Amino acid sequence: MDLTYFAEKKFEKEVYTAKPLAVGEYEDCEFRHCDFSNSSIAGSVFINCRFTDCNLMMCKTGGTALRDVKFSNCKLLGIRFENCDPFLLSVSFSKCILNLAGFFKMSLKKTAFTDCTLHETDFSGADLTQAVLANCDCHLAVFDRTNLTKADLRGAFNYQIDPTNNQVKKMKVSHDGLHGLLHRFDLDIR
Repeated sequence: MDLTYFAEKKFEKEVYTAKPLAVGEYEDCEFRHCDFSNSSIAGSVFINCRFTDCNLMMCKTGGTALRDVKFSNCKLLGIRFENCDPFLLSVSFSKCILNLAGFFKMSLKKTAFTDCTLHETDFSGADLTQAVLANCDCHLAVFDRTNLTKADLRGAFNYQIDPTNNQVKKMKVSHDGLHGLLHRFDLDIR
């Protein structure tokens, strides 16, 4: 299937809740203040695109290609990123709400999460090698068989990571974050 091609186009204050964004290939495009909530971007390809101040809550992503895509100040609640095309997947998140999002078994090496809310986000089986979670609230985020080798969690907080069930070699944490690694052992840390 040939996709309609869009290059260097700006989409501003568009509402895609009733009629989804056209399935296509979007390169160097910018989406600002757009509403994709409960809609779909499934099957589209996004290359070097920016989403700023957008609502993508519960947006369907089946087969979506995200290649060098930056999300800034977006609501991404409940998005199942694991349904995206894994080929050349590259994303970053800044000041985003990613509560209940799914990254199950995804390769997220060197992915940056900055100033994000990650409540109940599922990182089970994901590869977060060298990822950075800077000033991120990880309340009830799921880290189960997650590869956190060399990940930087020094600015993250409210996480609970079982080092016996996750790969944590050379993971960077702050002194304040140590309790999130030791909760399993029911220690009295003062």
